[in-house]
Amino acid sequence: MSATITTVDQPSAPAPRSTKLWPRLVRPAAAVLSGALLYASFPPRPLWWLVLPGFALLGWVLSARRLRAALGLGLLAGLGFMLPLLHWTGEEVGPVPWLALATAEALFIAVGCAGIAAVSRLPYWPVWAAAVWTLDEAVRARVPFGGFPWGKIAFGQADSAFLPLAALGGTPLLSFAVVLCGFGLLEAVRQVRRRRAGSPVPRAAVVAAAVTVAAPVVAALAALPLVDDSAEDGTATVAAVQGNVPRLGLDFNSQRRAVLDNHVARTEQLARDVTAGKERRPDLVLWPENSSDLDPFRNADAADAIERAVRAIGAPTVIGAVLTPETGPLRNTLIEWDPENGPVDTYDKRHIQPFGEYMPMRSFVRIFSKDVDRVQRDFGPGSRVGVFDLDGTKVGLVTCYEAAFDDAVRDTVRHGGQFIAVPSNNATFGRSEMTYQQLAMSQVRAVEHGRAVVVPVTSGVSAVIRPDGTIVEKTKMFTADALVDDVPLRSSLTPATRLGALPEGVLAALAVAGLGWVAVRSVRARKAAGK
Repeated sequence: MSATITTVDQPSAPAPRSTKLWPRLVRPAAAVLSGALLYASFPPRPLWWLVLPGFALLGWVLSARRLRAALGLGLLAGLGFMLPLLHWTGEEVGPVPWLALATAEALFIAVGCAGIAAVSRLPYWPVWAAAVWTLDEAVRARVPFGGFPWGKIAFGQADSAFLPLAALGGTPLLSFAVVLCGFGLLEAVRQVRRRRAGSPVPRAAVVAAAVTVAAPVVAALAALPLVDDSAEDGTATVAAVQGNVPRLGLDFNSQRRAVLDNHVARTEQLARDVTAGKERRPDLVLWPENSSDLDPFRNADAADAIERAVRAIGAPTVIGAVLTPETGPLRNTLIEWDPENGPVDTYDKRHIQPFGEYMPMRSFVRIFSKDVDRVQRDFGPGSRVGVFDLDGTKVGLVTCYEAAFDDAVRDTVRHGGQFIAVPSNNATFGRSEMTYQQLAMSQVRAVEHGRAVVVPVTSGVSAVIRPDGTIVEKTKMFTADALVDDVPLRSSLTPATRLGALPEGVLAALAVAGLGWVAVRSVRARKAAGK
């Protein structure tokens, strides 16, 4: 016997439309609340479990809604989620970019919610609905302008019981499992209520509802052996230098020499601490993104300062620099700087940030914000995967914003990275939640690929993360500091790394199949009604 989960009670005749305002506001208010619960599940709050009632509530809001209603309710849920989550984007440039980005992301969510409402009429609807949400995340991560994966449900699960699933199928599987559990929770509650009300409840429906809740939990427990922080290839003593910036906000860029001097000074202080026996001697040193916004290939003073610091510490150092060639776009570049041979290798950031590092539709955007002209010369993307061989240690390089993109991180591990470095610059966003949201991404990536992750940031929070996602050291914000730690090196590949984009493709195909099923049923129903 097939198990069919009934999603809604269908009355024999349409109920009279309520003339009271309050009943008509219940679902819209619940939609906003569901989005707010999703936001509250993200760092820096340790409330990852709020995502489950958030999706249970969203499932109730969308169940069997018509397309137009689902779009509107989905937009409200998306705004309830994205407006607070992305508030940091307006930290220094005002509310217009923040509201525009949050609304654009909410519109994507609205379309996804319309799909969820459509499949909510199918048997086993939580499975189809969770696949549709995962498909929606996949689309948001790719379009427009290369996509914006921020707000992917997986990135709120850095401290979650579901986190081991990242090692099995990457962030798409982790998102799918969490959303499935949330929707399954709603269906389980429905079945319990019906049974208590004395309504007949098919045993198969109860079992199916229970499975949608239990399967993600059981799968996460089964994936636990994949989470391994052993040092397969020994360890490397790594130093992450946080030099700090002279002041918050966008204007820190006008203090480029001061930022460079801060990182030079903190590295030289570390060298003195090593000589005095206060710190271990690092095998390699990591500076953050934008630690030298003066191009050391064109500015002799900058090159001399970097050379002095690297020779003082006596270890190969990764420098984050802005390169300014005579012609063509700027380059956001990581430079491998050897104490004896100077700069020996470079990596250009591949996923560059629209409206931050380059300005699409410049003339149109200028209508809404004069800050568009702060980006006077666009950056260009690199094309080569970043892996530096630093005295025998292969370091996978992911620059800041790239940590949000599955392929950017996965490529570095597939190309031999034994641990991952994420040099970042969050000074533009002040003391906002952005830093913690991005740090959580690195925790998820550590488990996803079974690699330690070291995050050096200009102004904080810099951190050292074990391959099991545990943060073992971190700095305070806007404080000059240096972290020195023995980082485990690993070469084995998790199933997520090996499978690549396949789990996401399978889940996307599942979503398309569910939506196709709905379309076929709709056509058949119309034909039957026309006879």
